[in-house]
Amino acid sequence: MFASVVIPTYNRRPILEKCLNALEQQQASPLLQGYEVVVVDDGSTDGTPDWLRDNSHRFPHVRLVEQAHGGPAEGRNRGVDQARGDVIVFIDSDLVVTSGFLASHAAALDRTWQQRGDRLCFTYGAVINTANFADPTSERHKLRDLSWAYFATGNVAIDREVLERSGLFDTGFRLYGWEDLELGERLRQMGVVLVKCPEAVGYHWHPAFRLEQIPDLIRVEQERARMGLVFYRKHPSRRVRFIIQFTWLHRALWELLTLGGLLNERSLRPILAWLIRRGRPDLALELLRLPLNRIGVRAMAREARQQGIA
Repeated sequence: MFASVVIPTYNRRPILEKCLNALEQQQASPLLQGYEVVVVDDGSTDGTPDWLRDNSHRFPHVRLVEQAHGGPAEGRNRGVDQARGDVIVFIDSDLVVTSGFLASHAAALDRTWQQRGDRLCFTYGAVINTANFADPTSERHKLRDLSWAYFATGNVAIDREVLERSGLFDTGFRLYGWEDLELGERLRQMGVVLVKCPEAVGYHWHPAFRLEQIPDLIRVEQERARMGLVFYRKHPSRRVRFIIQFTWLHRALWELLTLGGLLNERSLRPILAWLIRRGRPDLALELLRLPLNRIGVRAMAREARQQGIA
């Protein structure tokens, strides 16, 4: 097999450099005839395309594709269109992988193809969250790194023909969220199965939480709510309702856990600041997720009423 790693990126040049360095260090595998890395720059304003062209000698596996700012769904579709491989691997541009990353995906795919007698599967690698920019791969695996998502493009590999048969990503998801899980729902309906591949490890870097990020996090929750309803209109099922938290149970849960909104981004601010000063921005962010979830489900209910969605 020949693997094409598709990476959409937007203004992430420093961590993208670590991402690409790691991909240049991949171990050989008898199952891999070779691989390429298709970087789709989504209209970055930080000089990413020029930097990639100036440093092309450092990244012989990389091919640069450019587009006007259109979002990750459009970027991934463009990357697949430009890819040469019969296997597509999706990662994010802030993911730093281990040297056995592609070999692990290839082994798990080949083993499952042989067992099933078809290629209706995809492999889902492990994603470990870290705020350690200097040495992201030193982060230990944590309970909160576990994900129940069916198809999340932070670390998956799939047969190209199966992916194209699904219809690729819906570019109607213009704001943040759900475009990968919506594609996953179509794959699931095709009978494509998820194969866990914990050996294919990627370290997802993001800066440590700061109080200044709160307005942006609220905006993201509101965008996720709007895109969640796009997801639900395409797949109006109980399963999708639970995925996007569009149920009375979720509304009651987050009202209860925030004491009806008494615990909010303003009232929690002193505790969040204290946790950050104590060197625990990770715990501060987890605590903030309580009101963020309430904001998200309330925004979704309000948007649903406006659109006449029951």
